Amino acid sequence: MRYIIFSDIHSNLEAFEKMLSLKKSREADKFIFLGDLVGYGPDPNAAIDLFRELEPLTAIRGNHDKVVAGLESSSLFNPVAAFSAEWSKLHISNQNLDTLKNLPKGPQVIDRCMSICHGSTFDEDYYIFSTFEALESFKFIDTPIGFFGHTHYPIIYFLRNDRIDTVPLKKTIRIKLDVNTKYFINPGSIGQPRDKNPQPSYIVYDSDKREIFFIRFTYNIKVTQSKIRGAGLPEILASRIELGV
Repeated sequence: MRYIIFSDIHSNLEAFEKMLSLKKSREADKFIFLGDLVGYGPDPNAAIDLFRELEPLTAIRGNHDKVVAGLESSSLFNPVAAFSAEWSKLHISNQNLDTLKNLPKGPQVIDRCMSICHGSTFDEDYYIFSTFEALESFKFIDTPIGFFGHTHYPIIYFLRNDRIDTVPLKKTIRIKLDVNTKYFINPGSIGQPRDKNPQPSYIVYDSDKREIFFIRFTYNIKVTQSKIRGAGLPEILASRIELGV
């Protein structure tokens, strides 16, 4: 089975469309989304409309999805995130609002072969930025591999013989997974990369071959930037997608 694992679209239609146009995406058996369809970007409705066309699809919610859906307050967000969330609330259709409200909470187990979550396996909003935090998440993973989003930073945490280590994912690469190792992997972000590389990223996971193919790609950032500015969203949201921060 070939799974497309992707996360954090954040209403970036151009990046999402480009991802779906790639050959590896078109060959997918199933799409797995790790949360945050909306927030930050200028196209919440178009992004959700495109998202609903994917099948088969399994998805979980992110923290921005919850806030825009009205399930949580934006009061804990930083000012830029809060502004974009409130802007999205004013521009989203009722149908797409229902889509966000109905996204299930993580973690979830998919086809008995992988676990997925937005933030961590013990708290859907918790950020995993260290081996200590990843080790805590491993305690709640019963499958050989887990995937998470939220940080927008592509990385592999792996646990072997009670020792944890990491491999940052910087460029397109194919990796063979070891049967005696457990993995916790972040595919990065489609809509707003933050590892100082503006190229969006995602993962193809072949469960039969036990391989992951990490993919980075380019898209027309200038179009998205123009839309962000035209919508009156904060300038930092336009500038940061060009810098990958």
